[in-house]
Amino acid sequence: MGSPRRHRRRGLVGDRRGDLAQRRHEPLVIEVAIIAGISDSERLLGFYEQAYAKAPADAALYARWRALSAIGKADHVIALCDRARMRPASTLEVGCGDGALLCELHQRGFGGRLSGVEISEAAVAIARGRDGLEAVEPYDGENLPFGRREYGLGILSHVLEHVPAPTALLAEVARVCRAVLVEVPLEANLSARRAGKREQSAEVGHLQGMDRAAARRIVEDAGLYLVVELQDPLELEVHRFFAKTPLERTAATMKWAVRAGVDRVAPPLARRLFTVHCAALCLPVE
Repeated sequence: MGSPRRHRRRGLVGDRRGDLAQRRHEPLVIEVAIIAGISDSERLLGFYEQAYAKAPADAALYARWRALSAIGKADHVIALCDRARMRPASTLEVGCGDGALLCELHQRGFGGRLSGVEISEAAVAIARGRDGLEAVEPYDGENLPFGRREYGLGILSHVLEHVPAPTALLAEVARVCRAVLVEVPLEANLSARRAGKREQSAEVGHLQGMDRAAARRIVEDAGLYLVVELQDPLELEVHRFFAKTPLERTAATMKWAVRAGVDRVAPPLARRLFTVHCAALCLPVE
């Protein structure tokens, strides 16, 4: 990966406990079980083991995809921590996959001691081969083998939409981390209701489809409050990644231009029309 790129990020807002009362009146939208019948840890583990054990050509493609996605995720982590004036001395990523995000943070010199946990043994093996990571361990998807507030920053980046009990997992991460950064796709929108989009969500293991109010409610129910957040329709490179033909690349470029434009002038409308990514830095209520 080349030198880190700094993208212009927008949509950063502040939010404190005084806003919780207002949020109670927002509609709660959580569509559960996008993957029909996958609800127990053993079956989820099998699903993700298969995801990291693809044929060599597919494995290389998705490794590049995860590396590209990690650039934007790292942008979000650093931007939110900068806004909150936080410079963690230790970072734990829960659901770290193949370690792409931790590796990107290491290359940027951010996060202090970097560690991860992951339910997929195949992904753990890949992550352990990366430079700059203190430890990557398998875990059961529910209980973290660490003491209270052992880490400065916990990261759940595109994890909560994959688990059957997101509030419980977030609360467990908050137990071992002094601050938690959460990122999820907001998939309760008009575009994501289409059958093809629902199939795509199922293929990548999404169990939850949230709107902004639902994501905030999970944060609140886990005993946290939101400090700063951002909204991102993602970069052009992300939208064009899987495009193979000139026509597909043109269509992806047009899709990005529309989404970026709507998000820039009317963020609430963007959330209603199509999927954007929401990242938030949270602290314990106490």
